Amino acid sequence: MKYVMFGFACLALFFVFFFGSSYYKSQQAEKFGFMAQENASTFVREHSQILGSDDAKVYLVKFTDPACETCAAFSPLVKQMMDANPGKIKLVIRYAPFHHGADYFVRILEAAKKQDKFWETLDVMYKSQQYWASHSNPQPQRIWQFLPKAGVDIEQIKKDMNDPAIEKIIAQDLADAQTLNVHKTPGFFANGKPLQNFGYKQLQQLVKTEIEANYSN
Repeated sequence: MKYVMFGFACLALFFVFFFGSSYYKSQQAEKFGFMAQENASTFVREHSQILGSDDAKVYLVKFTDPACETCAAFSPLVKQMMDANPGKIKLVIRYAPFHHGADYFVRILEAAKKQDKFWETLDVMYKSQQYWASHSNPQPQRIWQFLPKAGVDIEQIKKDMNDPAIEKIIAQDLADAQTLNVHKTPGFFANGKPLQNFGYKQLQQLVKTEIEANYSN
């Protein structure tokens, strides 16, 4: 008899643990949304630069290359999307410097981040890209004539961009890009879901679907 009681007790403990664990996970998912997923760190790292409300439930992850023309073209379109859905979207920037020498500009961005000028610097890079990122005749040094528009301390940028820690950031982002099968830029994910068919309207639809799923009430 005592063995039967012991068996029932073990079974009861199992159900308590199982349902308790399920309830906890559902509560975490409700509270943290996409970030509660086990693989969320592959999309958003501690070093990732994020733009948007802390309460936003839609994470739009963009793997970008500062020398990528399409990345630059999509930048204002993504901002328009965020403006049209205030407080609902977080833009997460990840690095995928696939173009030869593009890590040079990533190092500048990371140095600018130390001055709280990441977004201003990225904006200046995109707007001046045609002058320094020509694939037939790249002239990376020309970027320096445009950077004062971002309001950065140029000499400090030149020092900070050589920080060895930046190489680890680039390596991590490239490893995550490979894991997520990102082979060209920009690579977009909305709450972990990839943009399967590339295009602005397709990106709009992907983000709209996630907004509707997370703001149904």
